[in-house]
Amino acid sequence: MCGRYAASRRPEDLVGIFGVQQWEPTETLAPSWNVAPTDQVHAVLERPLKGAAADAFEPDGPVRQLRTLKWGLVPSWSKSPEAAAKMINARAETVHEKPSFRQAFATRRCLLPGDGYFEWVTEAAERQLEEQGKKKRPRKQPYFVTPADGSAMAMAGLYEFWRDRTLPGDHPLAWWVTCTVVTTEAETTPLAGASGGAGPQSLADIHPRMPLVLTPDRWDAWLDPARTEPDEVRELLAPPPAGLMRAHPVPTDVSNVRNNGPELVAELDGPEVGTLF
Repeated sequence: MCGRYAASRRPEDLVGIFGVQQWEPTETLAPSWNVAPTDQVHAVLERPLKGAAADAFEPDGPVRQLRTLKWGLVPSWSKSPEAAAKMINARAETVHEKPSFRQAFATRRCLLPGDGYFEWVTEAAERQLEEQGKKKRPRKQPYFVTPADGSAMAMAGLYEFWRDRTLPGDHPLAWWVTCTVVTTEAETTPLAGASGGAGPQSLADIHPRMPLVLTPDRWDAWLDPARTEPDEVRELLAPPPAGLMRAHPVPTDVSNVRNNGPELVAELDGPEVGTLF
């Protein structure tokens, strides 16, 4: 799954990396090393512009934009936004058929840029206590999973519009634009730098699910709103080539959403919580 990630790159950098044609400086977000569900996040998407901003582009043609969305998808037909915190992830295996995601999967796909994502592993002895019913909240060691070459990570995402009918149409909060991260089965192939020693050797050792990370050669196809045939889009859901990601233990401070700073992704010499492997 993906329940927390880091996104520290400046919007100006994202514009260059993702070939963004239009963005609003007023939507700029501060760097975050602890992005949590329901936070505002940057997303790259393609759709036509409206108003004066559209004059500089081909009429009715899609424009690649950097937008600010709320993480936690609210379906357009939802009566309230309360489900947003529960829809932070969409499973790649069923995203084309689930009512909450299938329309967005067909026509509203985006990229969610990040530095990497966090996942938590339960220490072996703590897990045994939990299984024996002697401990309800075992301690967990967080790991940071990030591209081995230091490049920007692009997670496959979907976005949706939701209208708050309790507010007038011209109210600034009348429309919500929300998103979700597409996830897939975690890789069982070796992580970059895995040596066969202590520590996780694959992403599957850390968690059975992972965000679907798209390599640059798939960005254009994923963002193309004209690509609406479900079977054709599903071909883009294949996991990235093996060995592109690395993982390292990080301070347990990241477990508290109030903590935020580059120290949260700092690599530790070893786990803070016992011996995990």
